[in-house]
Amino acid sequence: MNKKIMAVLTILLLVVVAGIYIFSQTQTKTEPATSSESSTETSSSEETVIETETTETVDDGPIVDRLLEEMTLEEKVGQLFFVRVPETNQLEDIQTYHLGGYVLFGRDVENETSDSLKQKIADYQAASNLPLLIGADEEGGTVTRISHNPNLVETPFASPQAIYAESGWEGIVADTREKAAILNDYGIQTGLFPVADVATDPNAFIYDRTIGLDTEGTSQFVTEVVTALKEADSGSTLKHFPGYGNNRDSHFEIVTDDRSLEELQQNDLPAFQAGIEAGADSVLVSHNIIASVDPDAPASISPAVHQLLREDLGFDGVVMTDDMDMAGLADFISQEEAGLAALQAGNDLVMSSSYQTQIPYILQAIEDGEYSMEQLETSVRRVLQWKEALGLLEE
Repeated sequence: MNKKIMAVLTILLLVVVAGIYIFSQTQTKTEPATSSESSTETSSSEETVIETETTETVDDGPIVDRLLEEMTLEEKVGQLFFVRVPETNQLEDIQTYHLGGYVLFGRDVENETSDSLKQKIADYQAASNLPLLIGADEEGGTVTRISHNPNLVETPFASPQAIYAESGWEGIVADTREKAAILNDYGIQTGLFPVADVATDPNAFIYDRTIGLDTEGTSQFVTEVVTALKEADSGSTLKHFPGYGNNRDSHFEIVTDDRSLEELQQNDLPAFQAGIEAGADSVLVSHNIIASVDPDAPASISPAVHQLLREDLGFDGVVMTDDMDMAGLADFISQEEAGLAALQAGNDLVMSSSYQTQIPYILQAIEDGEYSMEQLETSVRRVLQWKEALGLLEE
């Protein structure tokens, strides 16, 4: 009898103990722990997650904003120079002047093979703290760089007029895609085209470089090319704002365009407007003096011409000068002064060979209050945003 009682008591005791255990576990799960208890009881794997999330929150933010905060004044000014590759000190100058990019000309590619050109461009990039914008004029026809070398491109890029005559807009789009693929393969982000100048006179200097159609046809050409470049992640550059017309060649002399503003608005500006609406990344400004807009300065250093582009056409992308060594500008103003004048006028990129003197001159102008930090940072932001859009900047 005593044994039976003991057995029953033992069973009852086990039930009570089990109930207490279950109750305590339920309370642990339902009652929130205090902050001190949480930090004590959190597992090591949970601590890793928390630390990772905290780090991401600290670093979170647009890469362009972060870069602007970290860059020195010298680095910011250097970013605004898209320069001809120098004949010497190519890697050293990238580091000394913090250059924004290199433009390849014929001499830079004439003896290269596919592998050697890729290595050369890779070396340029490796020398730079910030990725360089690499460009080369590849309009096709009379203006080519890499495709002039059969080691790099089997057949030179044909002119827009020849392609259009043979296969219409489909040919223009196919040619643009092919160019973009080849450029991207070499590490060249922009071919500095399309030519948006309207020219129907075969005797005009710019005619052979254009599509050779009227305003409507040129506008469609620009739209097709810009759209195809954007789809291929290759940079686009509308040139030569606000349009050459039938004027002479400013590579060799100071050129004055005497056409009225109304004529420009009806004939030339619509093609640039079409390119802007298609999503053009950049616009290149000519050195022609546009008498109806600013009779006192070449377009590339004229605030009034840049105001026309920014305000009337609503363009907020990168604006760059034509080559500063062209006589249309070089015979008008000293190279030292020209770089500053270009930035003051509203350019974001200076295409130059004289950056060694222009950059110190600009740094001094900033110190003297002649070029504001606000304008500088606005331009640097545009350049960095373009580089980001082209996939050059990564977190």
